Amino acid sequence: MAVSISRRLLRTFGPSRVFGHCNSPMIMCRLFRTSDALCGLVSQDGLCSMDSSCKTGSSFLSSRSLSTTTILTPESSGVAFPPELLSTKTVLTPERTPGHYQDLVIPVTNFHNEDKGFMVLAGDVFDVPIRKDIVHRVVRWQLAKRQQGTHSTKTISEVSGTGKKPWRQKGTGRARHGTLRGPQFRGGAAMHGPKPRSHAIKLNKKVRRLGLKIALSARTAEGKLLVFDDLEVPSHKTKNIVNYVKEMENTKKLLLVDGDPITEKLKLATQNLHYVNVLPSIGLNVYSILLHDTLVMSRDAVNRIVERMHTPINR
Repeated sequence: MAVSISRRLLRTFGPSRVFGHCNSPMIMCRLFRTSDALCGLVSQDGLCSMDSSCKTGSSFLSSRSLSTTTILTPESSGVAFPPELLSTKTVLTPERTPGHYQDLVIPVTNFHNEDKGFMVLAGDVFDVPIRKDIVHRVVRWQLAKRQQGTHSTKTISEVSGTGKKPWRQKGTGRARHGTLRGPQFRGGAAMHGPKPRSHAIKLNKKVRRLGLKIALSARTAEGKLLVFDDLEVPSHKTKNIVNYVKEMENTKKLLLVDGDPITEKLKLATQNLHYVNVLPSIGLNVYSILLHDTLVMSRDAVNRIVERMHTPINR
């Protein structure tokens, strides 16, 4: 670029005017508007003599103090930013793919939507790959384990009634029977009926722990995980929680998770709302997370969950 400009100057003004023998203000102005690279190239080839005009041009160029690394911003200059340089196109940032075990930074707020800083979520707890098969196994284990298993029926030896033979064996024309407490009679026994037992199935601890991580990661990827500084409410009135839930967008069922123990005000404020439930951090489970579309956790609850997930499994 510098060589092409120097050749144009030679053709236009001749060698005598460019090589330091020109005093025309118009030509000097054009020379001063050339780049620093041109002045350096001309001086190296011996085309520019160290006279007063070249010194004046060098000092003028150095006084401009422009750099190619300078970024022009609206705040850097006192004048308004040129509107023709602003783009009207919407800049689309690529969505982050979950499941890379990356630590996440999430803003911390409260019920009044006030800024309370930020919090780092552990990537090995809140950013694990989503696996529906693991969630299905954990939910099935959880629902089976919570069954009471108190169902019971009476056998023929336990049912109330006499053991006398109702009628003689032959001669009556009726079917032969030895007791009226059999399963074919009203009020009789139940054959092969259920007895009290446990419906729990075996599931490894690492699979249960992985299911909870997947559930937390799914809510985080959906943007349905909110971290509050604390879950303190001003009073035990239910209307406070109702107003807080109305301010949240696209929230139908809300699960509040706080550290141990749950405050009495929060219990009283949420006990009459069927769409708001409260759990301590020790009681957080996969099925409860899936039943609610929005999960709200306090700082203390997040720290307790991360500590619980990082605790080695006792064999």
